[in-house]
Amino acid sequence: MSRKGSGAHPGPSHGPGLARFNALSPEEAGAALLECCGSRRWAHRMTAHRPYPDTGALLAGADEASYDLSQADLTEALAAERSAELAHGAPYAALLALDAARAEYERKFGHAFVICLDGHPPEEHADRLLGGIRRRMGHEVDEERSISADELRRVAQGRLLDLTRRLGAPAGSSAVEIGLFAPVG
Repeated sequence: MSRKGSGAHPGPSHGPGLARFNALSPEEAGAALLECCGSRRWAHRMTAHRPYPDTGALLAGADEASYDLSQADLTEALAAERSAELAHGAPYAALLALDAARAEYERKFGHAFVICLDGHPPEEHADRLLGGIRRRMGHEVDEERSISADELRRVAQGRLLDLTRRLGAPAGSSAVEIGLFAPVG
């Protein structure tokens, strides 16, 4: 799925959310990171490299961990993804078209369609999803896997930013209250 992330990467370079992330137990951090990217190796590597001094270092670490995924790690991460959904209230015709396109994509490539929609307004999501699926259906499996890996890397970055924002919620919020262990996006 392309769970929506943050858009651009605004915000403080080091804030309370990043500090709380750095202070999580390895188990809590690993669980939260698996919601950002479904590769256990990626989550372990991100957890092991804490503390991150600033958001730039966190995102650079995520990129490095993403680029170092083996084919098995990428398969694991893609298997954890869910197909992108349109927002509630999307036109019925768009929902039908997306369902059909998604099913054909998943049949051909064996995993959910992953696309980063960060920075695009919700009213463009249907066109971006359908256009992306149609365009990428013409790819060979290896080419599409490479594109999916890059999209997954971008989606994971957005999810990390969302995670640190949620962790920066007012003091006293528990992990459950901020959605630490709920799916991101």
